[in-house]
Amino acid sequence: MSSELIFGLYIFVLATFVGYQVISRVPPLLHTPLMSGTNAISGISLVGSLVAAGSEHNQISTILGFIAVTAASINVVGGFMITDRMLRMFKRRGPAEKGADKS
Repeated sequence: MSSELIFGLYIFVLATFVGYQVISRVPPLLHTPLMSGTNAISGISLVGSLVAAGSEHNQISTILGFIAVTAASINVVGGFMITDRMLRMFKRRGPAEKGADKS
């Protein structure tokens, strides 16, 4: 293995560990705002993974880039779905919807 690949794997493992530690220490009440805030960061990682997948350095970088594009896309779409759900929680309900909830 080349030293660049080993360094990249080291950075990946370190980022995974730090990310897990940060997310596990955030209270559950703040998970939704944190996720909506990280959508922009996921967009940046999506661009980076597209560059990595299309750079054609070698087959491993293309495969890892494809996996990164898939994971970043899932993260972005899931983040927007959760943000939409969170914003619907703060939307005012009409009188017909309030009466339907009581019965």
